Amino acid sequence: MDQILAPVPGGIGRYTSELSRALVLTAPRGCDVQGVVAAHPQAEYDRLTDLVPGLSGLAKSPLGRRELSLAWQAGIAGLPGRGMVHATSLLAPLGRHDRGLAPGNQTVVTIHDTVPWTHPETLTPRGVRWHKAMAKRAFRHADAVVVPTHAVASELLELFPFGDRVRVVGGAVSDDLRVPADADDVADGLGLPDAYVLSVGTIEPRKGLVPLIRAMAHPDAPDVPLLVVGPEGWGDVRVTDVVAEAGLSPERVRTLGFVSDAQLAVLLQRASAFVFPSLAEGFGLPVVEALSLGTPTIVSDAPALVEVAADGAVVVPREDAEGYPERLAQAMFQVVTDLELASRLGIAGLDRARAFSWRDSADKVWQLHADL
Repeated sequence: MDQILAPVPGGIGRYTSELSRALVLTAPRGCDVQGVVAAHPQAEYDRLTDLVPGLSGLAKSPLGRRELSLAWQAGIAGLPGRGMVHATSLLAPLGRHDRGLAPGNQTVVTIHDTVPWTHPETLTPRGVRWHKAMAKRAFRHADAVVVPTHAVASELLELFPFGDRVRVVGGAVSDDLRVPADADDVADGLGLPDAYVLSVGTIEPRKGLVPLIRAMAHPDAPDVPLLVVGPEGWGDVRVTDVVAEAGLSPERVRTLGFVSDAQLAVLLQRASAFVFPSLAEGFGLPVVEALSLGTPTIVSDAPALVEVAADGAVVVPREDAEGYPERLAQAMFQVVTDLELASRLGIAGLDRARAFSWRDSADKVWQLHADL
């Protein structure tokens, strides 16, 4: 569960907290859920147990996050006790074990995407090396591998012959993502304009924010501001610099950083369009969140996003990178100005979002471990 306490939790942090809560609520009789974390200050442990109530306890490593990840990469896989280990990422104690002798001792890992292989330039070199090394350990020692979409399953099986060890378990919308009763006050506090385009995601190269900002400068773009929600990641993507290079006035693009669930719900519900232009993705949780609030949605043609959104979004091809901003601009203009299209997308999105449930995801995880 350590990703929840990472400096930039990102989508995996959200996935981890939501799935953990659902696993606690759906635990079969006689099963407890214990969190495994690296060394952190006590305040962080308290925050984690507040966020995921019902944990039977925390198994606290004496190693910090980076040291723990290196130890597990080297195969130094210590854990207090044994049992069903479910890792919500590749940060997992992977080592040789004989499940035939002790079927209750099993290790399952989660691989959220194949970006380290398909788009390594969008990650740090250290991150690429670590993910590739851990994936090799998973191939040797994991009893099963969870992926969020069939698209990722297909890509992963081209890299490693995992066979029937791969299972698809997607994400869903948090119960905390609700429009509050004081939505008008929240909107006023955020200074929301009457019309705007919204994008959500960690500010890093892979998320496609640079072509999206360039799209806002294209003559075909709608005359509305772009609001960007998400923490700063890596890669030196400075929004103000990209805005200046695109020749946009500063008020055309606003970054809001981290926002609360209530604020995010208001931002999504009132957006003229939600745009998720990611260059590579494994699931795209913000897309489901936007669909669940009836927000007209635009996504790139990354296979996982097409799978998740289905008929609930406008899809923009990524090929021909030079032309990508223009196509994004045209898609945004179409959705923002065509009220009939926007209404149709909103209805289709609401219907599509109902296909995803954290409780269903947790049930699939418990069933996977029961099968093992």
